[in-house]
Amino acid sequence: MVIASLIFYAWGEPVWVIALLVSAAIDYINGLVIHKYFGRWQAKLALIASLVLNLGILATFKYSSWLIGSINSVFGLSIPYYNFALPLGISFYTFQTLSYTIDMYRGEIEVQKNPLNFLCYVSMFPQLVAGPIVRYVDIQKQINYRHVTLKGFEYGILRFVQGMLKKVVLANGIGAVATSLLETNFSTANSVLSAWVGIIAYTFQIYFDFSGYSDMAIGMGRMFGFNFLENFNYPYISKNITEFWRRWHISLSSFFRDYVYIPLGGNRKHQTFNIMVVWMLTGLWHGASWNFVLWGLFYGIILIIEKKAFKGVLLRLPAFFGHLYSIVVFVLGWALFYFTDFNDLKNWFVCAFGGTGKLYDYTGFTALMSNLWLFVACAIASTPLLRYSYRWFAGKCKAVNIIVTPVLVVVLLAACFVLLVGESYNPFLYFRF
Repeated sequence: MVIASLIFYAWGEPVWVIALLVSAAIDYINGLVIHKYFGRWQAKLALIASLVLNLGILATFKYSSWLIGSINSVFGLSIPYYNFALPLGISFYTFQTLSYTIDMYRGEIEVQKNPLNFLCYVSMFPQLVAGPIVRYVDIQKQINYRHVTLKGFEYGILRFVQGMLKKVVLANGIGAVATSLLETNFSTANSVLSAWVGIIAYTFQIYFDFSGYSDMAIGMGRMFGFNFLENFNYPYISKNITEFWRRWHISLSSFFRDYVYIPLGGNRKHQTFNIMVVWMLTGLWHGASWNFVLWGLFYGIILIIEKKAFKGVLLRLPAFFGHLYSIVVFVLGWALFYFTDFNDLKNWFVCAFGGTGKLYDYTGFTALMSNLWLFVACAIASTPLLRYSYRWFAGKCKAVNIIVTPVLVVVLLAACFVLLVGESYNPFLYFRF
């Protein structure tokens, strides 16, 4: 597993595999120190070293050029800086190794004395470059005592193909629509229809892209005997934004909750401050750009309003109104997320809310009508409807599991390969994270 993982990573980034090995070595050593001196000042020093070194490496690669560039722009300076190429998956594996040392310091896990086993945890290729964030506490027993079973392998194949379908068919298909309407030259010449069709397409694209990769990672992990926790739970059916973030990118939300929000005081003290800190960091985690900071602050403010002002009002409303409110909020949130250029962001909002005086145009209308089936398919696939329908049919007819499912998996996997070979549009949205 380690050899395969390192070859897989080096295939895309032959140089920065060194950063991965250094990160693993830092926390393997710090873990041994924390274990040996548990409860003493040496253990605290090792934890501080882990935090400083890991976050320092992450900050150097991901934020240094952006931060210095911003300072130069604001103050008219010319401080030299180097634009580092961002190592693949650095945000994911940095958080994973940090979770190991923090949980070790808290006394919640056993030390891993075998360096090969620890490197297996850090470099595991199914989830290395796109998550989910796998904590050591969740798979520590499986590293040493996992069991590869035929049933688990079967589930892994099904889950992998499910994720591949999400990515190749739905995300890539609807993503082409989003790109055609929201490309970098977005201007106030566009219409209300174009603005909303484009951002709704992107709303579907980012969900099926990221959840598709998570499904593939979970599926491959299961084939090798690892049980990774779920990372998405149909977030687009949420009735409020608090629920949305319990369902979206669960591994990241739970990481910030357990390692930042609760240690700061959680709901007990300084709740508003704690929420804003968490969401500032959540925005920055996604990228070195001011639009991500704005996106994080946007969600922080929304969540504070829900907790302080609404105080459960949304839960007492009919479900339809809660869903409608949530959809409007997260679609607007994806607009903040998509446009890294504030001028393009401003133009989108002007168009979306009728500032140009154009309600529709031929481009937006054609994009919607020619891809209407795809929008409908994405909307249905964003709900548990297909899962419930499959379980119902499988319960009624045994042939579904014995004959139909295996044949369907082979056909759909072949279709994905054909699309991957034949299509030039295959973006990887979470490469930069």
